[in-house]
Amino acid sequence: MKNIRNFCIIAHIDHGKSTLADRLLDATGSVTAREQQAQLLDNMDLERERGITIKSHAIQMDYTYEGEVYTLNLIDTPGHVDFSYEVSRSIAACEGALLIVDAAQSIQAQTISNLYLALENDLEIIPVLNKVDLPSANPEEVTDDIVDLLGCDPEEVIPASAKTGLGIENILKAIIERVPAPKGNADEPLQALIFDSVYNPFRGVETYFRVLNGEIRKGQHIKFMATGKSYYADEVGTLKLKQLPKQVIKTGDVGYLITGIKEAKEVKVGDTITDSKNPTTNMIEGFEDVKPMVFAGIYPVDTEDYEELRNSMEKLQLNDASLVFQPESSAALGFGFRCGFLGMLHLEIIQERLEREFDMTVITTVPNVSYHAYTNREPDEVILVNNPSDLPDPSKLNRVEEPYIKASIITKSDYVGPVMSLCIEKRGEITNQTYLTTERVELSFDMPLAEIVFDFYDRLKTVSRGYASFDYSPIGMRESHLVKVDVLLNGNTVDALSALLHRDNAYDIGKKMCEKLKELIPRQQFDIPIQAAIGAKIIARETVKALRKDVTAKCYGGDISRKRKLLEKQKKGKKRMRQVGNVEIPQEAFMAVLKLND
Repeated sequence: MKNIRNFCIIAHIDHGKSTLADRLLDATGSVTAREQQAQLLDNMDLERERGITIKSHAIQMDYTYEGEVYTLNLIDTPGHVDFSYEVSRSIAACEGALLIVDAAQSIQAQTISNLYLALENDLEIIPVLNKVDLPSANPEEVTDDIVDLLGCDPEEVIPASAKTGLGIENILKAIIERVPAPKGNADEPLQALIFDSVYNPFRGVETYFRVLNGEIRKGQHIKFMATGKSYYADEVGTLKLKQLPKQVIKTGDVGYLITGIKEAKEVKVGDTITDSKNPTTNMIEGFEDVKPMVFAGIYPVDTEDYEELRNSMEKLQLNDASLVFQPESSAALGFGFRCGFLGMLHLEIIQERLEREFDMTVITTVPNVSYHAYTNREPDEVILVNNPSDLPDPSKLNRVEEPYIKASIITKSDYVGPVMSLCIEKRGEITNQTYLTTERVELSFDMPLAEIVFDFYDRLKTVSRGYASFDYSPIGMRESHLVKVDVLLNGNTVDALSALLHRDNAYDIGKKMCEKLKELIPRQQFDIPIQAAIGAKIIARETVKALRKDVTAKCYGGDISRKRKLLEKQKKGKKRMRQVGNVEIPQEAFMAVLKLND
């Protein structure tokens, strides 16, 4: 056990985590020349296309140092704020973390929040200064920033370049010397923490775990403590580039387990695995429950696919524990699910994975956040509003509270003005402004979560030319003047397009919604009025004009009353058609409402 090291790599987006992981695998000889490729651990097509890590990936390496063979278990983690739950799970399975900082971009918001996650779990932090070979690198300045942040000696910061392979040996040496060996007792009953799982269509659920006490053997009768169910360990092994079956996984090591579980619901990330004959008495304090930030409805295009969509979502939830969903129904879209996501990128990725991995074509409704409503009858009773249609009638409503977040934005001093005006436009209140260096400023705002859901991150990148980094944490609920804006098509409310908005913004957004829908809804044989309404009051209207047929074409000469008679007849027909007419809304219309500012 003294020769095992468990560590993860944490950093902001694009600071070179996956590339560094590639170099570590090369240096330890874990991959052959034929298997080598960039972003080796990112095994999803989506990750390669976008150049981001979405899932944490675990892999085991062997390295000989001073005549002894060490087993290094590495977990590469995502950098985007929407996948911070992945990072927290990886950190729980490790004793040390490589904190990567880009020598050209210095410390960013996500670097700091991931660092705090690691420090809360008492991890040994090894700071690495990456990309020192870039012409725009500032190694001395950034080293000073790291020293200020961590309170370490400048000598402890390892300069490296994942592209050229510089400093890789020093990093491996630091991991062995500085990261503590796992603690644990091999003689105690088995106690292992599940930190991830994937669904394999041929073998069922594959569970990734880290043994804290005892050992797990092939064929052992084991029990999952959260669900209370028992299984036989059909296969256990370690996670090399391909899975490597073993007879036993001992204390402190990381491995995978296949028990032939076919039901996705039976495996919970953060659960404890123990021996069913001689169980451990205490469960491992796992991770806190995930707190979804953004809610949206996901519906199958064809209502008959509802059960298939449920199965797909359960399998996806195994692989991405931060996805939360429950069934709901909508008058416009039929049966579907109300899903909770950690952010807009997360929502986009889930939708894309459903389409790619499970061949499900889905419709996503307008995302929103979760509000608290209080009625006049019982002012203390909280009604949780995840969906605008859950909001009580305005005459019975006492007040509505919305979730607020503490946003921390780190940017260059040149962009403070535009960033501030963007935040104030989004109803933010500035609480703090600190100059980290003469060039870099940290701004803190209290903002409503609903305002950052749609396009805040994209617009922040635009106003700061990509130089702002953003991180947030929830700070509770505050009272707010919210109204429900409904969209009516041909006089019928479309519940999937309803939104809860602040009273000051309701008119503008209602008007923009109507204009956008007018562009996207195809013309029919009759006029389609598109209206935005608050209660019974219409605040905006656009009309999609009817396709007209020239019914007077056959009238030539004669009295004007002949033409008038034909036009009156057409008018009656249009009116009757409009009463029974059904307006189909294209999928683009649901998504377009999110991009109102484009």
